[in-house]
Amino acid sequence: MADKSTARESGKAITRDELIALLNEDLSREYQAIIAYVVYSQVLKGAEYMSIAKELEVHAGEELAHALTIAGQIDYLGGQPTVTVKPVKTSEKAEDMLRFDLENENDTIRAYRERVRQCEALGEYAIAEHIREILIDEQEHQTDLATALGIDAPDVSRS
Repeated sequence: MADKSTARESGKAITRDELIALLNEDLSREYQAIIAYVVYSQVLKGAEYMSIAKELEVHAGEELAHALTIAGQIDYLGGQPTVTVKPVKTSEKAEDMLRFDLENENDTIRAYRERVRQCEALGEYAIAEHIREILIDEQEHQTDLATALGIDAPDVSRS
């Protein structure tokens, strides 16, 4: 018999309560993204960053929509949406801020891919569909950030 941590990581049979806890972790990450995008979009300096700064403003609004979606799914499952925000890294260097954002997007994509598998294992197909919709935006954010940094979007299919 697999232990609970293995089941949680593999997308196999988790409980509703475990799913609520994991979605609350995701919600904390969405709050983090909202704050980071709001701040970074306003403090990025330099002509080379003006285009991505405007795009980060758009990302902030999309992350708010994600937070509302995730909070709604937590409520649907009978849970209480968290008010805890994951820490937001800051820097005076534009490239550092973009790298922080990219790392956060990579983590979010990994988590949501796993959450889709976990939702489906629990039979929560509609929640999985909501998360798939969010994943589309998150992968676009990842691509935007990687492009601004002059790199390819990272392969996050492996841990």
